Amino acid sequence: MERGAAIDVAKASGMVCVRLPHETRTGRRVQEVWNVPATTTAILELGDRLVCQGVARVVLEATGAYCKPYFFLLEARGLECWLVNARDVKNVPGRLKTDKLDAVWLAKLTERGMLRPSFVPPKPVRQLRDLTRLRAVLNQERCRHKQRVEKILEDAQIKVASVLTDLFGASGRDMLAALIAGERNPRVLAVWPAAIWSVRRSPWSTL
Repeated sequence: MERGAAIDVAKASGMVCVRLPHETRTGRRVQEVWNVPATTTAILELGDRLVCQGVARVVLEATGAYCKPYFFLLEARGLECWLVNARDVKNVPGRLKTDKLDAVWLAKLTERGMLRPSFVPPKPVRQLRDLTRLRAVLNQERCRHKQRVEKILEDAQIKVASVLTDLFGASGRDMLAALIAGERNPRVLAVWPAAIWSVRRSPWSTL
């Protein structure tokens, strides 16, 4: 890899290292290291600079959400981006631990072809995955809130869940609405869903 770059990503910035061939000395390398803030404008300017320098590949150590702005914006700029597993980088001996040295080390490993990229799905798959994961999280939150409501009722010795199959079905929601409205008579609550349902089914209810 003649022209490669590596970014050691932190929370608010990234340390960039670019290694390029020397203009006059054959076999020598020119190395440049600088810090880039994790802002959209700064990353886009970094992409333009790397493209102008003829960088063929940008390697980032996978750091969860922190590396996504660099990866997506540089990828949109037309650069080939690799996410590498931190374990693969650490398994190669001979490096010290600072942000600058990490960036240099990544660049040298990229130059020598000693890293392998992690799988990054294409953009449509990433969007679909985000939606499905969000839906799963929302379903989990909904179940948690339902269980909390049932626990509150049980703590208050209101055994609605023991007489209803689904506390949040049509009848269960009607009972909960009656309780919220202030009804405390068990006999009234027992016939409340049937009364509400009969009113809903009555043709006169629309008048």
